[in-house]
Amino acid sequence: MGAGHDHAHGLPPGAAGTVSAAYRGRLRIALALTVTVLVAELVGAALSGSLALLADAGHMATDAVGLTMALLAIHFANRPASGRRTYGLARAEILAALANCVLLLGVGGYVLYEAIARFVEPADTHGGLTLLFGAIGLVANLVSLAVLMGGQHESLNVRGAFLEVLADALGSLAVIVSATVIMITGWRAADPIASLVIGAMIIPRTLKLLREALDVLLEAAPRDVDIASVRAHILALPGVEDLHDLHVWTITSGMPVLSAHVVVSRSTLNAVGHEQLLHDLQGCLGEHFDVEHCTFQLEPRGHAEHEARLCH
Repeated sequence: MGAGHDHAHGLPPGAAGTVSAAYRGRLRIALALTVTVLVAELVGAALSGSLALLADAGHMATDAVGLTMALLAIHFANRPASGRRTYGLARAEILAALANCVLLLGVGGYVLYEAIARFVEPADTHGGLTLLFGAIGLVANLVSLAVLMGGQHESLNVRGAFLEVLADALGSLAVIVSATVIMITGWRAADPIASLVIGAMIIPRTLKLLREALDVLLEAAPRDVDIASVRAHILALPGVEDLHDLHVWTITSGMPVLSAHVVVSRSTLNAVGHEQLLHDLQGCLGEHFDVEHCTFQLEPRGHAEHEARLCH
């Protein structure tokens, strides 16, 4: 016997669908800014010969692809559920975050490779042009960061885009510093060093996002839900004797799910006791834990052994 419990958490006012859907417009603004800066930095890299600027442009290109994937994922994730896909395509957002990780790791590896090559064969770099286009990139990235700041705490999909833009902003800053050093001292090694810094900033953040996306796909418990604490709260309720098959996982960002088999006393197995316990269970989890959807099976002691024989 089961019961469902739905309540939304963390959604901005007026939001519908997945958490990421509320930030669709902000992602579009970030995408427009990214494409504009990408074109400017490619022109700047061609004119100045700066690897750091080219590296930042390459990262901008992956950002543009990543933001596009994020927007497409939101579109598909918010389509209605079907008979076969009872949760709809909500996981599309997690797959987009995972694809972003692959792109970021590829760009980070390429930048590191090219930077090492530049140490072996230094190239002439025009510091003034590099500084100009680096400054343009930094301003645009700061605007994008401000636009995406709120959503990165709510959605892995938006966080992936935010981290890409953050790495871009730091990369643009590294470009500006290297260009300034070249203009003042003529030390050409500053350019590949800046590229190494950009690569070093991309990879750790990407690995963190990759781990979070894989946790969702592998149905690990959300990091902010303590399973032992959930178990203790449920067992402390009047009428509950035991608990088994407790599972907590995440469908997509902002959509945690819980299911459990709750062993109850015989005195609770009547209509009034049943309804009261379900109310207590839902109230307990709603008060102490941020869980989007809960399903409970209330059963008498010994029922689990009966299920095992049936399923054998």
